[in-house]
Amino acid sequence: MWDFLILNPMVNLLLLFYRLLGHQTVLAITALTLVVRLAVLPLTLKQQQAARRMQELQPELVKLQKQFAGDREALARKQMELYRQAGLNPLGGCLPLLIQLPILYGLWQAIMRTLAASPLELVRLSQNIYSFIPGLDALIPLQSRFLWMDLGQPDPYYVLPILVVVTSWLSQKILTPPATDPRSAAINQQMLIMMPLMFGFFSISFASGLSIYFIISNLVTILQYFVTPKPAPVGEVGTPKEPERPRKEPPPQPSRRKSGRK
Repeated sequence: MWDFLILNPMVNLLLLFYRLLGHQTVLAITALTLVVRLAVLPLTLKQQQAARRMQELQPELVKLQKQFAGDREALARKQMELYRQAGLNPLGGCLPLLIQLPILYGLWQAIMRTLAASPLELVRLSQNIYSFIPGLDALIPLQSRFLWMDLGQPDPYYVLPILVVVTSWLSQKILTPPATDPRSAAINQQMLIMMPLMFGFFSISFASGLSIYFIISNLVTILQYFVTPKPAPVGEVGTPKEPERPRKEPPPQPSRRKSGRK
């Protein structure tokens, strides 16, 4: 079921892009990554808007922590009331990410499957190609040379892994909502370090084509964050602030001259 719904469509779409883009594997990977990111764009926008809204609420959350420092139950109740008034679900940023993960994992697996290097991997790849699309099976094995790299092998000079770590850190940094307590801040800081390093380890261990996917995906995330419209600001009670209206100046009164009688 996984191959039928996720893996096979992505593998064949990647092969079609490879044929249309002049047998350039990097361009095919980039095109497929952009198509998949466009498909999950509504979920990504919700995640980014939730992160922005949490940043908007951070000053009010700090005030509540100082006000109810000795009463955890009251603090939790007031925080939930603030979230409700702001129309924000504290877990709203996690749900879109969980829905995206199977799709992004399928994209990752499709790239790895298409960049088959051994005869056994080529046999497995042939089982994922649609027989009703003529000419796709003749495309394999793909042209894997790009600059100094073999896209089916790890980057020997570690240029792509370094770019993966840097772009992963930036994309995670802008999507991580500010912490409301020291424990959450410590966890966020650990994740901000561990996740980019984990992706960097994957880039060192697996094919360079996977690094291309990581870099393009991270750049798209960063770009989406800066071009996404910001949500309306939240006031102290969690309701959107109304824009200030310009004050109307009263029209000038005509001056009255005193007329003397002769």
